[in-house]
Amino acid sequence: MILSVSRRTDIPNYYSEWFMNRIREGYLYVRNPMNTHQISRINLSPQIVDCIVFWTKNPWPMMDKLDDLKHYNYYFQFTLTGYGKDMEPNLPDKRRQMLGIFCKLSSQIGREKVIWRYDPIIFTDRYTADYHVKAFRKIAEALQGYTDKVVISFVDWYAKTKKNMKGIDAVNLEGREFFAFVSELSAIAGEHKMKIAACAEEIDLVPYGIEHNCCIDKALIEKIIGYRISAKKDKNQRKECGCLESIEIGTYNTCRNACKYCYANYSDQKVHSSCQIYDPQSPLLCGIITEEDKITERKVESLRQYP
Repeated sequence: MILSVSRRTDIPNYYSEWFMNRIREGYLYVRNPMNTHQISRINLSPQIVDCIVFWTKNPWPMMDKLDDLKHYNYYFQFTLTGYGKDMEPNLPDKRRQMLGIFCKLSSQIGREKVIWRYDPIIFTDRYTADYHVKAFRKIAEALQGYTDKVVISFVDWYAKTKKNMKGIDAVNLEGREFFAFVSELSAIAGEHKMKIAACAEEIDLVPYGIEHNCCIDKALIEKIIGYRISAKKDKNQRKECGCLESIEIGTYNTCRNACKYCYANYSDQKVHSSCQIYDPQSPLLCGIITEEDKITERKVESLRQYP
């Protein structure tokens, strides 16, 4: 089993105490967002969890707890962009804090286990192509030697994203300008000894030196864990997504980063009410179990391939 921690919320940043308590207890609950009274019990035994994939914009609150994961294999998807507080209001200063945190995490666990994400890319009057190129270059310079790979993507206009982005006038970059832009990012990544890949993009950017990306990546996971796994493409993701199947443990409307391009939060009010019931001792993240809920043991097993 591969554990996704998490596409729906920033668990390392805000809920690392809860997650580590679940690791110690050996199980957790996940509520089905499509059927709110259906709860799955997930076994977290190290013999079953082949790899944990963390998604975060700030792993600092978790970094002093990583020794508790000594029996698990894992890596981090670390988003670090050039946006300011108008787009990412609750994140620490990038230059003064986040670049150093990235480098410290890399030194702590190994650079192959920290993937830099510069995404999603949004073009506005302020965040022009030239702005992104300059920001990308500065970050790449700071992270050289601390990661092997950078992943880019362009914003997807989900209904929730459009709602959260209200008042921000985004523009499209098309044709020759677009391909000149991605070529420049590719060149910068190469200069700083990084592979560059695109996440779930319909357009083929391979001719511009940008690979197709799998965030939950079979080759990387097998390299980290030291054995082959048998896993299928995640059918719950978009067709352009190449990720392997995984167990997602996050909860919508619980991320306090408050990024304007977020697709996982419906409203600030809903996030506030969800966070009010956060209990690090609960098996359920930001939730209360009611009499109407049905808890079912989810069948999970190691994906290990035996000779």
